[in-house]
Amino acid sequence: MDLVIWILIVSLFIFSFIGLLYPIIPSVLLLWGAIALYYFFIDGDSLSFWTWGSLLVLTILIFLADYMASMYFIKKYGASKKGMTAATVGLIIGSFVIPPIGIFIVPFILVLLTELSQQHPFKRSCKIAIGTLLGFLTSTFAKGLIQLVLIIIFLSDVFILH
Repeated sequence: MDLVIWILIVSLFIFSFIGLLYPIIPSVLLLWGAIALYYFFIDGDSLSFWTWGSLLVLTILIFLADYMASMYFIKKYGASKKGMTAATVGLIIGSFVIPPIGIFIVPFILVLLTELSQQHPFKRSCKIAIGTLLGFLTSTFAKGLIQLVLIIIFLSDVFILH
């Protein structure tokens, strides 16, 4: 039975990374689902207070990294509120259109068109679209790195510390 649970745990960890490229997949929930499987079906008492605290802090950091990276580039490159909305819609649509590169192309095009429709010059609109793309890439990299650290802490507590 433990083997089946571990296969599910590893699968959830893998899907959490896929969720970085498919924003409709809730990466953080998949990570916590894997931890919950371990807790409820294998050995819930073995995880230390330090591990729980670290997992909680890292989860908060994932959300902060997503928000801060996106906002930094959006503000730096001067995207409008409509441009920010276009980027979000583009990520969702891009997840389904020519995946996985659609999450890069569709938001870029939608932001570019949105900024152009607001009478911004082409050069400025391109700069904003590129900035939005850089924000997504930076955010995705940061979230992936934090997810990896979260998984390493969890697995270290399970296999090394006990």
